[in-house]
Amino acid sequence: MYLSRFLSLHALWVTVSSVMQHYPSVWGHYDVCKTQIYTEEGKVWDYMACQPEARDMIRYVKVTLDPPDITCGDPPETFCAMGNPYMCNNECDANTQELAHPPELMFDLEGRHPSTFWQSTTWKDYPKPLHVNITLSWNKTIELTDNIVITFESGRPDQMILEKSLDYGRTWQPYQYYATDCLDAFHMDPKSVKDLSQQTVLEIICTEEYSTGYMTNSKIIHFEIKDRFAFFAGPRLHNMASLYGQLDTTKKLRDFFTITDLRIRLLRPATGEIYVDEQHLARYFYAISDIRVYGRCKCNLHATGCKEENKRLLCECEHNTTGPDCGKCKKNYQGRPWSPGSYLPIPKGTANICIPSISSIGNPPKFDRIWPNISSLEVSKPNQANVCDNELLHCQNGGTCINNVRCQCPPAYTGILCEKLKCERDPGGCSQNSGQGAISHRPLLLLTALLGATGLCIC
Repeated sequence: MYLSRFLSLHALWVTVSSVMQHYPSVWGHYDVCKTQIYTEEGKVWDYMACQPEARDMIRYVKVTLDPPDITCGDPPETFCAMGNPYMCNNECDANTQELAHPPELMFDLEGRHPSTFWQSTTWKDYPKPLHVNITLSWNKTIELTDNIVITFESGRPDQMILEKSLDYGRTWQPYQYYATDCLDAFHMDPKSVKDLSQQTVLEIICTEEYSTGYMTNSKIIHFEIKDRFAFFAGPRLHNMASLYGQLDTTKKLRDFFTITDLRIRLLRPATGEIYVDEQHLARYFYAISDIRVYGRCKCNLHATGCKEENKRLLCECEHNTTGPDCGKCKKNYQGRPWSPGSYLPIPKGTANICIPSISSIGNPPKFDRIWPNISSLEVSKPNQANVCDNELLHCQNGGTCINNVRCQCPPAYTGILCEKLKCERDPGGCSQNSGQGAISHRPLLLLTALLGATGLCIC
């Protein structure tokens, strides 16, 4: 009776888990690294691909400006409203808190009045170009999950380039060009993301969509991440399986959404007209009130958590991996070459855990899992590796977990977790007075607790 109910509950749990994974609250299904399942051989861990939740990455950013003295206020100066060159009653003074506009005000909480913002010096040295580089660094590999949004307090610049780095600022590649006249500024025909397709999604474009002069409701510049996702996942991102498949098998696509640093190159401030008014240069400057970058730590599908330690983000690696990006196997777990986790097969993916080195346990461990080709969706059912875990899944009846691979059982017990009595194999079975307890009901109780968390009950 217990066995039939036990198997029914297991089937129900697997169904509920599968359904729940199709309705993520954020972009991404892989938020669990392992779960317990039950087979005819007993209780085992089922490993799966996993990744941290997306978050506001601006909380962890370091900003640098080039040139470093480009922020207004030292010495104090007066600036004018762009729409009215004769309204010049605004002052920037670095030594007065209410009048200072330091770089950190690009990232403070919005919604306050008056609004706070970083501001550059005015274009007082015209016709010398007013160039500013704003570099955002994380000292960590980041996977972007939402649009990059930059809100200007001044007019949006006439010319700007958004660049990315994948090697901590050593080299840079353009992400997108912005201009009021793309052909004149960058010798490129203007395009928008809507002009792209699956085949051209990696094309670097110049857009005129976000480079108008000062307008009350036109202060925002976007770099569209979700519109590019939509080429694979559909307009509302409902077909995530297609997107995951493409990310898994196309390195260039995966790298396109991956960064360690961003650089905003401001090349020409908003003028609102063809010619610069040399009599009123105090109306030309850059001012940014908000920058938004949403993403997740890149952990190669080997971690659900990412923590800040010594002002640096680090993946909380699972699957016997280690490193800031979980990019290598732990010592004594190099039984096969390290490999990133895989999104495939949908929805759980493949964990590609690091297995113990032969030298670390003396004898080769028994691993029956078939590691699939991650580029193929047609994956046969893998057999589960028999494992234990000293932290979560203890060997029973006094057994000892050896290298998270197997339980070393006392003489009277056997099974993956030492949960079975050896005498059960005998024709006469185990006597009631043998002093050896009955089979543990712990697996059933644990599954009951797990189902309880979903709101289901055992009747």
